[in-house]
Amino acid sequence: MYNPLLDETDLRILRVLTDNAMRSHKEIGEQVHLTGQAVGARVRKLEELGVIEGYTVRIASAKLGLPLTALVTVFLKSNTAHEGFLTFAASDERVEEIHRVSGEGCYWLRMKVENHGKLTEFLDELLRYGNYKLSLSIGQLKG
Repeated sequence: MYNPLLDETDLRILRVLTDNAMRSHKEIGEQVHLTGQAVGARVRKLEELGVIEGYTVRIASAKLGLPLTALVTVFLKSNTAHEGFLTFAASDERVEEIHRVSGEGCYWLRMKVENHGKLTEFLDELLRYGNYKLSLSIGQLKG
């Protein structure tokens, strides 16, 4: 990270928060050698700078009945298909991420689905906008 407004302590705080954002400022302070109050001030500064955009929860999707992770590269039929495709993909609860990409394809999607049938349903609907290349995750190693 190359932001002149951040120092090594800020980066260490970010690493601790990335690992577990539920940690108290006191716990973080013990790891980065600051008081909880000093950590709180730095966290507020990081939020104000927009470095920390928000806090989230990681969910074990398989335990919710969504064991399949699909990575889909989307190739749109035409320049006019973008708006319709984005409306379709953004409104579908199976789609967790949408990225506009350079190189091969137009968009990259990460999806969680309960079975191959549900994935096939989505891919059949996707064909209205273009074609796709599908990869299935066989194990998440980081994230």
